[in-house]
Amino acid sequence: MTTYAISAVTGRYGKVALQQLLSNIQRGVGIADSGKDSVIALARNVDKASASVPQGVEVRAADYSDPAQMVTALKGVDRLLFVSSQPGAAVPRLRQHQNVIDAAQKDGVSYIAYTSFAKADSAKSPLAEDHQGTEKALKASGIRHSFLRNAWYLENDMAVFKGAAAGRPLVYSAGEGRVSWASEKDYAQAGANVLVEAEPAEVYEFGGTPRTFAQMAQEVEKVTGKHVDVKAVDDAGYEQALKDSGMDEGLAQVLTSFQTMMRAGELDVDSPDLENALGHAPEPMSEALKNAIA
Repeated sequence: MTTYAISAVTGRYGKVALQQLLSNIQRGVGIADSGKDSVIALARNVDKASASVPQGVEVRAADYSDPAQMVTALKGVDRLLFVSSQPGAAVPRLRQHQNVIDAAQKDGVSYIAYTSFAKADSAKSPLAEDHQGTEKALKASGIRHSFLRNAWYLENDMAVFKGAAAGRPLVYSAGEGRVSWASEKDYAQAGANVLVEAEPAEVYEFGGTPRTFAQMAQEVEKVTGKHVDVKAVDDAGYEQALKDSGMDEGLAQVLTSFQTMMRAGELDVDSPDLENALGHAPEPMSEALKNAIA
């Protein structure tokens, strides 16, 4: 019997991963034991998690910034799907992640699947730095692990694509840079599938079919049947467009840096890993856009 845990279960990724894990256990997929294994849902907000997780799943408080709480949260856990935290908190993200790894060592967790960043070993984007540090810490911990290097969630850019669907110009400065967009649901289901693998790989480069923003505009046109006005600009023009829309300068600079990263090809992941982990092709882009726009 194996005890699994998934962190951040109140988030979109965590919710989907939890459902997929329970399905895997019920069906006896991988090393799952046809309903005999146990699952623990980890969350900072226990009340919120308890209201959303399926009946029979134990919920434990797990605030990454609280080392003692993390030790309690991971007691008895064999395999952990470790969902990375968001940057910008009072406790630095890398410190939070180290707390999780330290607790896992103390509690004897045998395996961790960690949601990392595309091509983290060579990525130059500042977004990759905490993930690179976490991968290094996991290697040093001696705990068996997999790096789920997720490229880019389609949901990250849905405001742009919804705007295009509503008739606004699709403005971008990523040039011909390709991005391996896929739905967060696909990434989460793949992560839960890796968690029950008997012999998981150390690295999974997850991503959908790489596309440019211009190609994504074509996908929006297919879904809506309407022409999308595409406007390619440089980074300065992109940042100014964001500020003209009412966005504050700090956020505008951050979003512009994403475009720079995309133009450099850091999110261009040409790999079969996502399809292989899912056991089927990722959701077609037209369907993913249709569902998200709706």
